[in-house]
Amino acid sequence: MKVLFVNSSPHKNGNTSIALNEVAHQLKHNGIESEILHVGVKPIRSCIACGQCRAKALQRCVFNDDICNSITEKMSESAAFIIGTPVYYGQPTGAALSLLQRLFFSAGHLFQNKPAAAVTVCRRGGATAAFQTLNIAFQMMNMPVVTSQYWNIVYGCEPGQASLDCEGMQTMRTLADNMAFLLKKIHAGGSPQYPQREEWQPLNFIR
Repeated sequence: MKVLFVNSSPHKNGNTSIALNEVAHQLKHNGIESEILHVGVKPIRSCIACGQCRAKALQRCVFNDDICNSITEKMSESAAFIIGTPVYYGQPTGAALSLLQRLFFSAGHLFQNKPAAAVTVCRRGGATAAFQTLNIAFQMMNMPVVTSQYWNIVYGCEPGQASLDCEGMQTMRTLADNMAFLLKKIHAGGSPQYPQREEWQPLNFIR
């Protein structure tokens, strides 16, 4: 079992990285492998609603000039997903939102039923709003949202300050313990045991 992390901060070794690495280290303590992908500073495309990923049955985004499809490939081998973001004006980074929207629309089958969590890092405020924004997407994908002892929030402004947030770091470790517990339950029989779903019944209110 492996948990795939996405660090959507432009700073590879910043406070978001500290928070995610705390989760990863605790997962390792629980015998769960992890990999952290850094989005970097190159442009991330937003979804343009072209529909080509589905029209051509690509099972990936039609645009292949950023990290999106690399995440898709790795998610096919991953049992769970965690995304971390700094807070910009009370919101996740644009990269985080663009990636989730493209990933879930083009390759949602790889995310369905797999446990997920969001981690938000801020100087002072706005983390809860950013945290809620990311969790909404998980719920639409039938992804069990992994809890902790508090919202998955870490505080820090200057590089390295996140490590001084003792409660935040403990929250990250508790998140990892809960993630490991859930994964072991899901995979207890060797292959993942997911609920049977009803066939989707879409309803558009304007006809």
